Amino acid sequence: MSAFATHLFAWLLLVAATHGASAQPAPPVGVVPVERRVLTDSATFVGRITAVDTVQIVARVTGFLRERTFIEGQEVKRGDLLFMLEREPFEAAVAARMADLASAKAALLNAELQLARAEELLKTNNIPLATRDQRRAEAEMAKARVQEAEAALRIAEIDLGYTLISAPFAGRIGRSAVSVGAVVSPQSGPLATLTSVDPMHVTFRVSQRQVIEFQRRRAENGETGPAAQALTVRVRLADGSPYPHEGTIDFIDPQIDRGTDTQAVRATLPNPERILFDGATVTVEVTARAPRQAILIPRAALLADRQGQYVFVVDREGRAAVRRVRVGETTPATAEIVEGLNEGENLIVEGIQRIRPGIPVQAGPATAPPPTVPPAASTR
Repeated sequence: MSAFATHLFAWLLLVAATHGASAQPAPPVGVVPVERRVLTDSATFVGRITAVDTVQIVARVTGFLRERTFIEGQEVKRGDLLFMLEREPFEAAVAARMADLASAKAALLNAELQLARAEELLKTNNIPLATRDQRRAEAEMAKARVQEAEAALRIAEIDLGYTLISAPFAGRIGRSAVSVGAVVSPQSGPLATLTSVDPMHVTFRVSQRQVIEFQRRRAENGETGPAAQALTVRVRLADGSPYPHEGTIDFIDPQIDRGTDTQAVRATLPNPERILFDGATVTVEVTARAPRQAILIPRAALLADRQGQYVFVVDREGRAAVRRVRVGETTPATAEIVEGLNEGENLIVEGIQRIRPGIPVQAGPATAPPPTVPPAASTR
């Protein structure tokens, strides 16, 4: 074959290939209409259950432990007796202080009588003024000794009362750290720990980004009032099962943790079934009470490159067009589009791997319906 024939044959092959490529049909894609849906904002955190009240039971006086009146781990009521110390030495001390008080009162009575006689004798000038003044001073000193004896008696009675150690509030009592017969004192350390059981607190930490997004949405929706009232709190137990009672946020730490850039948030949960225990780890789901309207798309339609995140839509000429978007809340199935998409546009959700910007496409309804939005969508 001559060189001319060879070049002619190659040119014909190129023309045929080009014609065949241009004749290829537009790739089919599945689309869904962009529309707004009802979205209930929520976020998930790791939380820690803590008792509302916790106290370490300690001895206030030194003495032998005579009796322990509780079963370790049981619930006790406020005022229930927990420990009893040996009382006889303290009862004797009270009796001695009562005798001291009686003696001081008798001395006071005598001093007052002597003062009264001195006042009468002074009227007739039968005693000097200095003697009357001395009797008055003695009466005042006797009054002071009575007050001193009353105070000593009160201290002895208080010490006697400390021999009976009672529960300051209702709760669950822990393990006893001492045995009956041991000598206990204020320096002995905790005898046991008492924790309240109903209600309970759950504490978790919220990032600054989530706080700012929540405040922005409230402002956009025109919501007013305390932020805590706009949220509900539910928890999941360690086995993943939902806890049956809803909680209420009652404290938001005004300070930011500089190490984690988070704020501590605390909610109160009723615990009538005694399911929650102090120190337990739970999953906390915080949900906004008021739902809102938002553009949600299937997560699979969301793409990303160096310039950011984007999606493909079908434009008016039937071509694939890129839309740069700003994303809000996401779940494994959905993504909220804050900016970049308009209602009514046809979003390409199937066949994305076969298209590139600007090429014609054959748009048809997606074979799989877009994922439904759960009642509470998780945050990023």
